[in-house]
Amino acid sequence: MKQHELSTLFEQIANLLEYQGENVFRIRAYRRAAETLATFSGDLDHLATAGRLRELSGIGADLAQKIEEYLTTGQLDAFERLRKTVPSGVLEFLEVPGVGPKLAKVFVDRLKLKTVADLEQAARDGRLRALPGFGGKKEENILKAIGLMKQGRERMTLNVALSLAQQFLTRLREVPGVLNVSTAGSLRRMKETIGDLDLLVAARRPGPVMEAFQRSPWTGRVLAAGMTKASILTTRGLQVDLRVVKPASFGAALQYFTGSKEHNVVLRELAVRKGLKVNEYGVFRVSDRHRLAGTEEADVYRALGLAWIPPELRENNGELEAAKVGRLPTLVEAKDIRGDFHIHTNWSDGADKLEVIVQAGKDRGYEYIAICDHSQSLRIARGMSIERIREQMGILRALNARLTGYQVLLGAEVDILADGSMDYPDEVLADLDFVVGSIHSGFKQSESAITNRILRAIRNPYVTLIAHPTGRLIGEREPYQVNLEAVFQAAKETNTVLEINACPKRLDLCDTAARRAQELGVMLAISTDTHRLTHLDHMAVGLGIARRAWVEPRQLLNCLTRHELLAWIARKRTTLAGHAAPRRVGSRRR
Repeated sequence: MKQHELSTLFEQIANLLEYQGENVFRIRAYRRAAETLATFSGDLDHLATAGRLRELSGIGADLAQKIEEYLTTGQLDAFERLRKTVPSGVLEFLEVPGVGPKLAKVFVDRLKLKTVADLEQAARDGRLRALPGFGGKKEENILKAIGLMKQGRERMTLNVALSLAQQFLTRLREVPGVLNVSTAGSLRRMKETIGDLDLLVAARRPGPVMEAFQRSPWTGRVLAAGMTKASILTTRGLQVDLRVVKPASFGAALQYFTGSKEHNVVLRELAVRKGLKVNEYGVFRVSDRHRLAGTEEADVYRALGLAWIPPELRENNGELEAAKVGRLPTLVEAKDIRGDFHIHTNWSDGADKLEVIVQAGKDRGYEYIAICDHSQSLRIARGMSIERIREQMGILRALNARLTGYQVLLGAEVDILADGSMDYPDEVLADLDFVVGSIHSGFKQSESAITNRILRAIRNPYVTLIAHPTGRLIGEREPYQVNLEAVFQAAKETNTVLEINACPKRLDLCDTAARRAQELGVMLAISTDTHRLTHLDHMAVGLGIARRAWVEPRQLLNCLTRHELLAWIARKRTTLAGHAAPRRVGSRRR
């Protein structure tokens, strides 16, 4: 967890420097380093010991030295000195979504506020309205933002939870006598955010397991410790709960502690009707207390006359009924994924070179990736002019000419403008293989306005996919108002793909919306929205959301072969463009 702690510190340093009006390049360097560390899943101590910290994207000599300092001492003098130069409460204000350094300074200087609790009370008392440009609506938005911030503090994003769980499980597997380990609870069900992290271990002797858990390098404070269960707070304040069970009960305990509560209630009711009892120790016949199952999780379901239900489906949303009659979906798996879409490079706001990203996709065994840097209007993300996008197309065509069995799709993430038109003209879009349409502005437009923007983009024959369709950022920004039913219907009619954005802060479409879309026959795609190499790993997060949405391989664009994918895109273009059929998608002509 050291990389996550350092990521937080570097982000806070960037915020404080911005508050003080420091050099923008220095601020940007800390933010890039923070993002690198937040997504790094390797062994940071090992890299430091080997003198290889500078291999990480955005980490130069100065930042590498600071990382080494923190790994050695557990603190960062530069941060402590900087924090003393600004009023107390500034860092806390900057955590509130929508509150930047200038506004934080106003809260401190004009209203003498010291904490977010002060800010919340000031908003409720109507005192913010005295500030220039403030009114009732802005006060209301501040209160909503504080609520989002509190929610974000209480829960982990999926990538953080997965990384933390993997580190604990690796440590616990090494304890002598451990026979099995697993996550449980909401992480195993791949819910979009995680409260407490639940771990389960099968071992004949629980003592050594409990000791290894409590003495882990990530343990900040032990909350409770017994013979077979313990709870700790990590050094970042995240709660982790561990249970150790006998090997014969591992399957039953895994089912029981995975949940959900609603799923388990119905499961127990079914057991009662069959004269059975289900708990964390096994499945028992009530009449003679004979134990029927418990060692393997699948046997628990089998004893109740059910097919094994994948953890992601266990929300009492029809999965038990489907299991009774053999109609559970064959969920998409990692092995089904043939490619990734919506990938950025340093041509816009990505951190890595085009050639590096292309090689990374090939190394993952993909058949294709789509390079989709930002279009010209998104200047904050170094959006590409028409001249630059054409220059990038030429480079990609040259790259493709040297590749076999693997193709880089010429793409772009093109802004859907306020009136629904696209940020590039059709003659540019026609030369691209893969066009991602997305909204990055005008979030406060009416539902009808935003819906019509997206519908117009969907009906453009060159738009392949609509990215992050609701615009939300978990814990930071609510979804904009959009009629998803209308969007789904239009996407189905036009063969336009809708995205499950795997960025842990987005997960957009969410699981419930994605399930509704697939029920209507809309083709979906998991896109990592990669901005640096480590983001390619977010495919696992997107897969979790897709599985929670009951998505099968046939309903996911990523599962098409390269030739099937190109045919899918061409079919939409030909159908919507009428007689003037555009060029063949995937052509390598200049």
